[in-house]
Amino acid sequence: MYLPRSLISKLYIHLQKTRHPLSPPVLILVTLDPDALCACRILTRLLKHDYIPHKIHPVVGLSGLAQAGQDLVAPMMESQGGSGGLVVCLGVGGMVDLGEVLGLENEGDDSPYSGVEVWVIDARRPWNLGNVFGGFPLEVAAEPSSSYQSRIPAGVDGGEIGRSYKPGRGGIIVFDDGDIEDDLEAERNAYKALLDMPDIDDDGDDIDSEDDTEDGAGDEEDEVQEATRAGQKRKSWSDSHDDGMSDDDDDRPTQRRRSNMSSPIAGSPRRPQHRGLLSLREPNTGLSSDPVEPPSGAQSGPASSAGALRRRLLRMRRENQAIIARYYSAGSSYSEPLSSMLYSLASELGREDNDLLWLAIVGVTSMELYGRSSAGVAAPVHVTNKNRPSGWMGVRGARIRQLLRDEVRRLNPPEIANGRVASENTGVIPTTAKSPEDTSIRLSPEPRFLLIRHWSLYDSMLHSPYLFSRLKTWSEKGIKRLHKLLAKMGVSLAQCKQSYTHMDLVLKKELRAKLLEYGVLYNLDEMVPSVGTDGSDRGGAKDGWGFVRSWGWRATLSAEDVGVVIGALLEVGKHATGTEAIVTSSHRDRDNEEGFDYTSQGDEWISRFWEAYDALEDIDALKAGLPTAQHLHRAIYRTGTSLINKKQIKPLRAFRMCVVKDGPDVSLFNHPAALTKLSLWIGEALAEQEREIHGKLSHGGRGTPLVVASLDEKRGTYVVVGTGGGGGPDNLFLDREASKKRKEARDAKAKAKEEARQAKEKVKAEKRAAKKQAGEDNDDEDLETESEASDMDSEDESDLEEDGNENKKGFGRNNFGRAFQEVVAETSARVRIDSFDNCVVEVRKEDLVGFLECLSGKPVIE
Repeated sequence: MYLPRSLISKLYIHLQKTRHPLSPPVLILVTLDPDALCACRILTRLLKHDYIPHKIHPVVGLSGLAQAGQDLVAPMMESQGGSGGLVVCLGVGGMVDLGEVLGLENEGDDSPYSGVEVWVIDARRPWNLGNVFGGFPLEVAAEPSSSYQSRIPAGVDGGEIGRSYKPGRGGIIVFDDGDIEDDLEAERNAYKALLDMPDIDDDGDDIDSEDDTEDGAGDEEDEVQEATRAGQKRKSWSDSHDDGMSDDDDDRPTQRRRSNMSSPIAGSPRRPQHRGLLSLREPNTGLSSDPVEPPSGAQSGPASSAGALRRRLLRMRRENQAIIARYYSAGSSYSEPLSSMLYSLASELGREDNDLLWLAIVGVTSMELYGRSSAGVAAPVHVTNKNRPSGWMGVRGARIRQLLRDEVRRLNPPEIANGRVASENTGVIPTTAKSPEDTSIRLSPEPRFLLIRHWSLYDSMLHSPYLFSRLKTWSEKGIKRLHKLLAKMGVSLAQCKQSYTHMDLVLKKELRAKLLEYGVLYNLDEMVPSVGTDGSDRGGAKDGWGFVRSWGWRATLSAEDVGVVIGALLEVGKHATGTEAIVTSSHRDRDNEEGFDYTSQGDEWISRFWEAYDALEDIDALKAGLPTAQHLHRAIYRTGTSLINKKQIKPLRAFRMCVVKDGPDVSLFNHPAALTKLSLWIGEALAEQEREIHGKLSHGGRGTPLVVASLDEKRGTYVVVGTGGGGGPDNLFLDREASKKRKEARDAKAKAKEEARQAKEKVKAEKRAAKKQAGEDNDDEDLETESEASDMDSEDESDLEEDGNENKKGFGRNNFGRAFQEVVAETSARVRIDSFDNCVVEVRKEDLVGFLECLSGKPVIE
């Protein structure tokens, strides 16, 4: 089931009214990333305010989610002796069948979920449609012959929860951020149609040869079969680990285990006799046999009419299966951040304040830092067209940031001095609070530098991914270019290499103006946000401005600073600020290559989760994490520079590839998130190179995809991350509003063309009539008409081709997840797919070459 955005507070209000001191605590399953951390903080603040007991359980990967289902969720079920309760999934489970993974549905169980209700709030896409349009508890059957539809709970229509729905009986409820209602109408109709179809055995008959078969059904069937095969086969290098099978089992089909849960590819929904969760895994399982009227025009006679009806139903099934298969195969993407969704819930409840707003701002900012957008994981591309939003999430991201800026103004009104409203600082980057008690949030014209308040200006510029790609600071020429920029600005190296907070005050006041003046000479148009002469941008909107918060005299940090520090604490840990500490931590792992114990790794990552979780509301712990963040980004700069200078980035057919297997920082990149940051850093530089050489990005404006692998010597594996190119739907501005405007423009153009054509036809008809009356030949007239018609058809075809690219679902998305699964199914490579992000896998060391060779032939960007 899914909860519409307009009813976002409905379930929480019901929770408020029904909870009491003896109720079981709310179980929060949360993934290990900064946005989920911030969302968890917001939710727990709401629960504490209402005295609702809760407990938090960090989840490491899909196997960790299955383990949590077995250890924590199953005992809550009434059928297992529990008393029911609520499970909240933050950033986990949106792409998998939660009924199966958490053990909430069992064969023959007449009451699935047994009082356990699951809320799913996830930004990863695609959704598992079984969670979205199914997942409801069935009503008690009044009669043994009660139909399935009659047992769907009241208030649920096509999976959508209405105002009359009464929660509390269990089920899976997905919180919709608007995408389901706006974008999944076709998938919803296909899902419902498959549920309503009778049970028909599909024995592989070729229905294309029948008279009533439409063209393309065979292609759709091939697509369905290909999609449903993807991810069916899994291999693992460890027979002692529960995530796969042993090397001896390579020739046998794998059993469905935890590592298999990563596959969102599915066929038609199956409708169990007693279960409410409608899974999308088995394309040819039986459906209950409801009476269906024969189609009109069927042949006479029982046999002929039955055969025609069967063929018609098979074709309808395959068409609907193809719609669902296309949805799953459209590539991965990200939607609205979890922290933004939870802040919307707090706002609906009237609980918004500066603390919750700051958590939402940090969560949204962290999504940008990790390159998570509606193009999947991809390097950002900055454009100079001021009429088009640049960077994260395109128009949608710009709207979210503008809403956050409006909230900052509402909750932090400007000070009034001498009867006048004090003007906001428009030039100097704020580094101190206004008073010892100042905890306000302010808007700030943040430059695209890294940790500028906590580093020197030189180091902050040197370690900026934006300047890395534009100035090419991986080379000596790039470093000289940076020095020349500073010299033109009148900033000496001695000045810019000291701490920014101790720089000359005059230099700091003039820094913004000088960056705007001289940045354009080096193609740095977006190095700092533009600002008008009145101190405002677009009438006070301050587009592109960042967010800063103070904690009295103790500290002043930007939202990006906090996002960078929290991410580093999750990926490295607060004690690892040097190579020696990293290696010592690595030695705690088990050395057995054939049977590595992933529990030790998971325990270490979970301990880092709690460090980061505490730091979000402890400014001293946050400041203590700054050296860790600096250490991580120094390593990213060194490694990225080395890979580019040594020409270790190799072009393959479908993507570019590089391998990190030596050097002092290699252990840092055993964490997928740290490796993703390195990949985005390099990907942005490659996209800028493509733009300079060719004048545009390759792959139709989407940029060249990049695969980065990092060696984990202790495990004998490579962590592999596949990131999209520099483009995607965000940077091509394929959002709903822009698409709607383009459609209106095309319709107006088509209408004008039609009117012009009719006017021409009228004139030609008059000419033909006059010539016919005069007895003249019309051959030249016919040739002219054919030529004009051909020209018009050519224009129409061009428009249709452009429309097809823009309207194609998944255009520009990261499709590495599906490509990885296809490689596993086609080769003997031993691969572990356990991450919630589809673009991350682990490959056995000796299997990497074969894995990449097969991967290079796959379409990794749609």
